[in-house]
Amino acid sequence: MKFPFTGTGVALVTPFRKQSTIDFSRLETLIDNIIESGVNYIVALGTTSEAATMSESERAAIHDFVIEAVADRVPIMLGIGGNNTQAVLDNINSTNFDGIAGILSVAPYYNKPQQRGIAQHFKIIAETSPVPVVIYNVPGRTGCNITAETTIQLANECPNIIGIKEASGNLQQIMQILHSKPANFQVLSGDDALTLPMIALGATGVISVAANALPKEMSQMVNLALKGDFKKAQQLHYRMLPLMNALFEEGNPAGVKALLEITTEGQFTNALRLPLVKVSKPLYNKIASLYETFTAK
Repeated sequence: MKFPFTGTGVALVTPFRKQSTIDFSRLETLIDNIIESGVNYIVALGTTSEAATMSESERAAIHDFVIEAVADRVPIMLGIGGNNTQAVLDNINSTNFDGIAGILSVAPYYNKPQQRGIAQHFKIIAETSPVPVVIYNVPGRTGCNITAETTIQLANECPNIIGIKEASGNLQQIMQILHSKPANFQVLSGDDALTLPMIALGATGVISVAANALPKEMSQMVNLALKGDFKKAQQLHYRMLPLMNALFEEGNPAGVKALLEITTEGQFTNALRLPLVKVSKPLYNKIASLYETFTAK
């Protein structure tokens, strides 16, 4: 199976108006900009989209709108996950997958399942999904880690599980996966700042938050690294690194939404839904200063 998600993917933010309604016009502008800047695919309704604060009808509207706006220019990965396995299956069975190349399914959170439970959860998702599945390991959010052993087991036993977005930050674990995985199973970085070292170790790309605001630069860095030009990729990496780190100081997507407001000179409204709030004024000013330094180089 050809892997449709190599290179730079963007975990789309959801633009909100000040009244907290979805700004579809700004979302279309964002999609056009990141595609025209060279990204390889888009992730809709992931964590960065604030999907957890949306109603079912809003998520359906985002799903339909993103497919229409992307218009087959790049593949779309759709976020479908949760900590109730049956609810995830119901969601899959009720979803129209026309225009969707795969799903991103987060590890079951809050419940803190055993590894056997995690494996069974993903196996039945893979059996149910009509499109390929990329599992998502982000223990800092979920409260549980998908171990390297479980990832490799799923990679070997489930043909429809084609990759993992690894955001554990544990390079030892990531290296174990990269060393032991089957050849057709891909590893994607889930941390912007670790993308370059992970590609050097064998990963095939990133699902990026920063690329909402820096799509051209992130795509260039990833492409250079995948071609083996690590000297130039390293220059871009270190140029972006202070800004990338600042984006996560007070959580995601608060940081990248602040940066989008800065880069668009206020056209992108820096609005989030509770319980998320805007970054503090000191951090906003820091991001603005780092962006000014970044663009001056």
